[in-house]
Amino acid sequence: MGEVKAISIGAIVAWIVVGLIAGILAKWVMPGPDPGGIVVTALIGIVGAFIGGWALNLLGFAGSTGSFSLGSILTATLGAIVLLAIYRLLTRRTV
Repeated sequence: MGEVKAISIGAIVAWIVVGLIAGILAKWVMPGPDPGGIVVTALIGIVGAFIGGWALNLLGFAGSTGSFSLGSILTATLGAIVLLAIYRLLTRRTV
């Protein structure tokens, strides 16, 4: 039977901080007319962390999940950049 793990408030705060940093870095690397605001930027980074972790796991790399480290920030930033690229492809206007 699977084990249920409790998530601490500190881990949630770390996810938000890593997500915010990753979202800011992704928007800095890929400037453009994306949805803005601090909440959306943090959400882009948090979702990017899931995308980046999933992609690295598929490639056979061990992710640094649940930690506040340079690796987790880079993973989240990579995922956020991918997320922004997908968003732009889906919302691109044709003339």
